[in-house]
Amino acid sequence: MQKITPAVIICLWMVILLNRMDAKNNTDDASWSVRMAESVMSRHPNGYGDWDYVTGTVLRGFEELWRTTGDSQYFDYIKKTVDRAVTATGGIRDYSLSSYNIDEIKEGCNCLFLCQETVEEKYKKAADLLRSQLEKHPRTNEGGFWHKQRYPWQMWLDGLYMGAPFYAQYSLMFDDSAGLDDAASQFIYMENHARDSDTGLLYHGWDESGNQDWADPVTGCSASFWGRAIGWYAMALVDVLDFIPLEHQKRDSLVAILQRLTEAMVQFQDETGVWWQVVDQDDREGNYLESSVSCMMVYAIAKGIRMGYLDHSYQQAVEKGYQGILDEFITENSNGTINLNHTCITAGLGNGRDGTYQYYVYETSQRSNDGKGVGPFITASLEVERMATSILLNDNLPLPGLLSLGNRPNPFNPSTTIHYSVSNAGPIKLTIFNLRGEPVAQWEKSFVQAGIYSQTFDASSLESGVYISELISGRGRITESMVLIK
Repeated sequence: MQKITPAVIICLWMVILLNRMDAKNNTDDASWSVRMAESVMSRHPNGYGDWDYVTGTVLRGFEELWRTTGDSQYFDYIKKTVDRAVTATGGIRDYSLSSYNIDEIKEGCNCLFLCQETVEEKYKKAADLLRSQLEKHPRTNEGGFWHKQRYPWQMWLDGLYMGAPFYAQYSLMFDDSAGLDDAASQFIYMENHARDSDTGLLYHGWDESGNQDWADPVTGCSASFWGRAIGWYAMALVDVLDFIPLEHQKRDSLVAILQRLTEAMVQFQDETGVWWQVVDQDDREGNYLESSVSCMMVYAIAKGIRMGYLDHSYQQAVEKGYQGILDEFITENSNGTINLNHTCITAGLGNGRDGTYQYYVYETSQRSNDGKGVGPFITASLEVERMATSILLNDNLPLPGLLSLGNRPNPFNPSTTIHYSVSNAGPIKLTIFNLRGEPVAQWEKSFVQAGIYSQTFDASSLESGVYISELISGRGRITESMVLIK
């Protein structure tokens, strides 16, 4: 394949985005991810919400948007929101460790993010507090985390997204190999118990004791395939894999689980491209097309393709799904903000919630701009954009562990922006050398997540000439040339 220059990539990327926006008769030149983030900030100018998993889910979208664009307003919004809950001494307002609620762990990912980027001790202390919950959190006999202490012996698909990404990231950052292995095991436990052999889909919950009214007396599983529960699990898989080293003994098992789940979910993708509230019941009376599961699955599948976990033949499902999200769920307001509609507000098990079809469609409600859909919409939009770029770069999509590095403009005078991506979390070092092999600039971080980053290089004090950028991440190394012309 003929090499494509960065300038051509940018142009092609913008054509793709503009074509998608034309489908909605939108003349704004901002991407959908940016427009949704700006809509969130317009509706919640002082920060998104209190300490809970919904806030953590929305801020996950802002984190990815900041990593992609480098726009400080997204970083500032994350910090402003988290600082409403995390005290100066690292305590967390309205958090109760003794409740042993796995939902309360999710926003801890934002603390780890701020711990990396600001080096403020309070974020590390808050993360340590959450990690201490996992130390004594009640478990099933084989080691799976209960969803909550008040839901004894139960694992829910939701809980994997709430706890596992934080657990894996914390374990990698602070060199806890046992914790990393434990985080990976949670997915294996859940699939072993919740997977339906006929459809390949996952039931919402599993009760080891078999005492719950909603639990099948033989399998212990709940009765239905709730879309968002499966979406939570799928997103958790692709996010946790960012922190599982390539040589880890359970990494292949997690990739295989993602592949099985993707194959099953694509079979139930509606002709509109999106997914139903109860996944396998398509247009049964009362069922409805639901936005959060649709955003979650597009995100998980697109990221799975980009990272090399899923075959690129799933690209069609991603494109169809994303266009379906735009067509079925997105509406625009006169002030320029956008809405994500038809998101199930909440659904659970127990306390009168029996997990049947009737419960999910008749005893739940929908609303617009719910964070459980908005956050995944931002990350899904970003992944669709990234996936398109990866395909343009190379016929063979990137495999885990591969790096990318480039700068624009190139040639430049006197500054340029270096863009790089890493596919596994860990330390990175970015160095600029002159042709004599002498370093003229260097940036080093002890830990970054898998993702896309940028760094401004100001060469005002340097002479015209060719310079070499070098990125080292884990055991990988990549170099590129850049030309300064004054």
